[in-house]
Amino acid sequence: MHIDDFDTLDVPAATATATVWAAVPPWADALVAGRPYGSTTALADRAAALAAGWGRPELDAALAHHPRIGERPAGTGAEAAASRREQASMADAGADVAARMAAGNRAYEDRFGRVFLIRAAGRTPDEMLAELERRLAHDDATEVVEACDQLAQIALLRLRADVTDEGTTP
Repeated sequence: MHIDDFDTLDVPAATATATVWAAVPPWADALVAGRPYGSTTALADRAAALAAGWGRPELDAALAHHPRIGERPAGTGAEAAASRREQASMADAGADVAARMAAGNRAYEDRFGRVFLIRAAGRTPDEMLAELERRLAHDDATEVVEACDQLAQIALLRLRADVTDEGTTP
């Protein structure tokens, strides 16, 4: 959608759009309340600034909607579609990598009590597995910071995929 369209959507539609980028209701509400932005850069800058304050509550809210890496996202909504696109490279994972990812996901959930989150877009299955194995050594506070950073990266990638300054409004 064009930035002008996002800037003029009614509040429920704009909030639903922002929630696909990250299911963090206070963040989505603040983005919507900050309109108009006039440019994708201004919107992305505000989104990043708001995400910089994320911690465990925002992470927990967002992870309620995120599938495990390597598992096919359920549902037909925009968020499930985005997750399928982002995790597409896992379809090419070899059996060994897929099995190690599944075992790593279980170990991560046992250790941290939440789903492993990583910006999958642009990463190979081997890279995601290496990150999972590296992050298993974190203490909880360090992992919350890293997971929030990954969540922000995902949100900004989704935002930039959805909103553009190019072309004209329909």
